[in-house]
Order: sequence, then C-alpha cells, then structure tokens
Amino acid sequence: MRTIKNLKIFLFACMAGVLSITACTKEEQSAGKASNSPVANKLDPEKASGNTVLTITGSGLGDMTSIVFEKGNVPASFNPVLNTDNAILFRVPDTANGGAQNIILTNRLGVQLKVPFNVVALPLVNTASNYNFTNGTEITLVGNNLDDVTTVALDGTTATATIVSKTKKELVLKMPATTANSAKLVITNATGPYTTSQVFVNLDNAYKIFTEGFNSGFENGSWGPASVSTAFAKSGTTSFKAGYNKGNWSADGFANWNGIAPMPEYNYLSFWVKGASADYTLYVTGDARAGGYGNSDRSVPITVPASVWTYFKIPMTTLELWKKGPMKQLGFWIEGPEKQDEAFYFDDVILVK
Repeated sequence: MRTIKNLKIFLFACMAGVLSITACTKEEQSAGKASNSPVANKLDPEKASGNTVLTITGSGLGDMTSIVFEKGNVPASFNPVLNTDNAILFRVPDTANGGAQNIILTNRLGVQLKVPFNVVALPLVNTASNYNFTNGTEITLVGNNLDDVTTVALDGTTATATIVSKTKKELVLKMPATTANSAKLVITNATGPYTTSQVFVNLDNAYKIFTEGFNSGFENGSWGPASVSTAFAKSGTTSFKAGYNKGNWSADGFANWNGIAPMPEYNYLSFWVKGASADYTLYVTGDARAGGYGNSDRSVPITVPASVWTYFKIPMTTLELWKKGPMKQLGFWIEGPEKQDEAFYFDDVILVK
C-alpha cells in the first residue's frame, strides 16, 4: 500500500507541474511495454463525476494508447508519461454519460482492458430562457447531463412539466398549471434528482405592473419618450420602451395615481430589461421611497448589459417602496446618457410573493 501511495504522490506531482518532465529520470518516465494480458486490480474511486482524477493500479498497464468511456464512446485524455506498468491516471471527461459502464483501455498491441465504473452525472442547469411562466409556457434550460432526464417536477408540489425536447446540453419544457407562487425545479435523470438553484415564478400569482401592457391601474409615468412597443418582447409580444434623451438625467416608468397601499405579502420586485447600445447603470426609483422619485437616489443601482435581456429580482426590503406611504410611481432613472439618445425595453415588471 505504501508503494502505491508513493506512486500516486509522484504521478500527481508530475501532473501538476511540480516536477518537470525533463527532471524525471528515464526509469521514472518509462511508460512500460504493452502487455498481452493487462490486469486491473483496483480503480480508485469506483464512482465519480466529470473531471475527477481516477487511478487504475494493477499489472501490464504500460503503453496504453486510448481510454474510452463505454456509454457514447466518450474518450478520456491522459498523459502517457504518467502511464506505467503498474498504474495509469486520467480524468473522467466532463462529457461522459451518466450511469454504470465500462472504461475501455486499449494498449499499443490492440489489447483491451475493461474496468467497471459508475459515472455520476446529475443534471445541471446554468441558465434558463425565462424565470416567469404560466400554464403552457415553454422554457429552455441550458446546462449539462440533460439528455436522459425522465421527469421535471415543481419542488414542493405535485405538478410536473412536460418534456418537449432534450439534448445533453439543453432541455425544453412546457410548464404546468400550479397554485404555487414560485418553485425550484426537481430534475431527475439516470443518476438521480437535482434541484435547481434557479426559482421560477408563477405569473398568475404575481402582482402585475407591466406584462402585455399596463396592469393594476398603472399607466406610463415617464419623463422621457416612453411607450408600449412591439419591437422587442421577452414574453408575449409587447414590452415597455423607456427612452432617455442625451444629457437629460431623466426617469421613466409606471404611475398609478390612485396610489397602491403597502403590500407586505410581496417579497421581490422582478423584471426583464433589454439593454441599450452600451452597458449602463440605471437606478430604481419610487415616489414613496426615502429619496423620492427621480431625485438622484443611487441606493439601488442595476447594471444593464448592452443589447441583451437581463433578469433582475430585487428584495422588497432593499427597495422599501412604501417607506413614505402609498406608492404612486415606480421607475428607473439614468445619469445621462452622455453620448446619444438611448432606449431600454422592460418586460414582466411584477411583484413576487
């Protein structure tokens, strides 16, 4: 055991560049000769996820030319310098398919050695096309290990989404009807269940300020040239176009002149915004906030990348929209713009429980 441990230490040191290849002796560099009868005594670990380093120890393991994970014939890269008669080190490819399978090693003589292994490949979601939904909304999830997904459930409910299509990197869902205000997704594939970090909001249970037009008694309350637009939309066919003239330092947004009484049951303000020609900082403003509406209050800045849709979800404890009483105005002001007139497009401006 001490010999194997020492060998691992040496091989990892070479892999990390602690020792240069030129510093190793010829005896240490020897990859061994190809054997007609290679034997694997141990694989460590026997179950792991992508990018994990694996060590196979045994005899006759020298001069390997390829390592392939059986499901989908996914090749694993390895450094022949680290291949000896008694051990070989390599990583699980991050593209390996999940589940029980053989790792197939082939040496220069064409002799194959099959070693049983279990690839842990839980589903992973990096981004979503939308975080708001109603019954029937299609949402595309982008991540990894999504091609063998069998079920997608709304966490904490019995509702399940319909799988429209799936590949290893992309999963398209049709969202279900639900009474939940919001939920994470529990995605299950051959390896097991995975709960997303992303939270998806049921629009039917949200307080709508602007979706397919003005809602809840709101209207255009902008200082600049703003209007409902069909030029771009994140959901549906319309968005709110907020125009800012060069050098004006203006605030665009929404007004309900009857006033909205405090609603402590709502926890977040969320919205999508499509950026202008360059990256800009906008500031959330409200007439009932401590700083008033459009009064150069910089306490809630949002950075809006150019030309793309970006999702924002801001805690109500940060916004304090009812600090001074009923809210009549909610909007976004800009310092400038200095170079030219700009326009931003807002969609699904809502309050979330």
